[in-house]
Amino acid sequence: MPAVTVENPLTLPRVTAPADAVARPVLAVTTAPSGFEGEGFPVRRAFAGIDYRHLDPFIMMDQMGEVEYAPGEPKGTPWHPHRGFETVTYIIDGVFDHQDSHGGGGTITNGDTQWMTAGSGLLHIEAPPESLVVSGGLFHGLQLWVNLPAKDKMMAPRYQDIRGGNVQLLTTPDGGALLRVIAGELDGHAGPGVTHTPITMIHATVAPGAEVTLPWREDFNGLAYVLAGRGSVGGERRPIRLGQTAVFGAGGSLTVRADERQDSHTPDLEVVLLGGRPIREPMAHYGPFVMNTRDELQQAFEDFRKGRLGTVPAVHGMTEGGM
Repeated sequence: MPAVTVENPLTLPRVTAPADAVARPVLAVTTAPSGFEGEGFPVRRAFAGIDYRHLDPFIMMDQMGEVEYAPGEPKGTPWHPHRGFETVTYIIDGVFDHQDSHGGGGTITNGDTQWMTAGSGLLHIEAPPESLVVSGGLFHGLQLWVNLPAKDKMMAPRYQDIRGGNVQLLTTPDGGALLRVIAGELDGHAGPGVTHTPITMIHATVAPGAEVTLPWREDFNGLAYVLAGRGSVGGERRPIRLGQTAVFGAGGSLTVRADERQDSHTPDLEVVLLGGRPIREPMAHYGPFVMNTRDELQQAFEDFRKGRLGTVPAVHGMTEGGM
């Protein structure tokens, strides 16, 4: 980890917060509980226990892995529905195939992001390719759910396949951090992801002892989740480590610092920085549906039961007499 990198960050555009920017305080640091998703792959629930008013427009985020699968162990999710939001699947290490009931799909691998706008609804499956199941190997990624405002919840589904080589790469004045802008923008540098709800999503690699202070839109919230390593957040240097999320308060900049010493298997601090403009609408969320009212939620379940979100495509390539 990570897949997308450069040998010399000082060749990249450099960003820093203005000297007069108001530093965002750290409101809370929470620890993600561990669990299992889909057919049984391990996850950390990054936003568990955080008040939604600090998350809006984000709904949930799972860190998938990091896990080294033995042959035959890799797992995915079975077919499942979605309506009313966007899923963002970022693969740091490994390979994932995805397919939907509208004919969309593809393969994402080291550093790629699959941005799916579920909108009015579809059926979806994510699974490791057969070759990975046979061989085993490293798997590590994130899945983020981003809410849609009421006016966009029933829009037509859409995919964006964002290849790792297309993310916007930036650094800090001393070259101590590599910043991958996946969506939104940072200091005027835009990432490739196109979002309905204005957000910024950055994967930062911070070298031991380095500090990152970035300009942050004042109308956005601010979150930092640690994928690997140890460090601190805010001007108060509140400690943070693998599996923890920092919630920032109001202000025009946020700060993350990597500890001088990291674990031998984790040379740097790896952190995902998220910000978004809150939607501030009522939310009714249950399972794979995120709507505004309970009636809309019930309608989503009814539409799913009646096949209105699509049907599972027929399996191709089966041998004669197969089931």
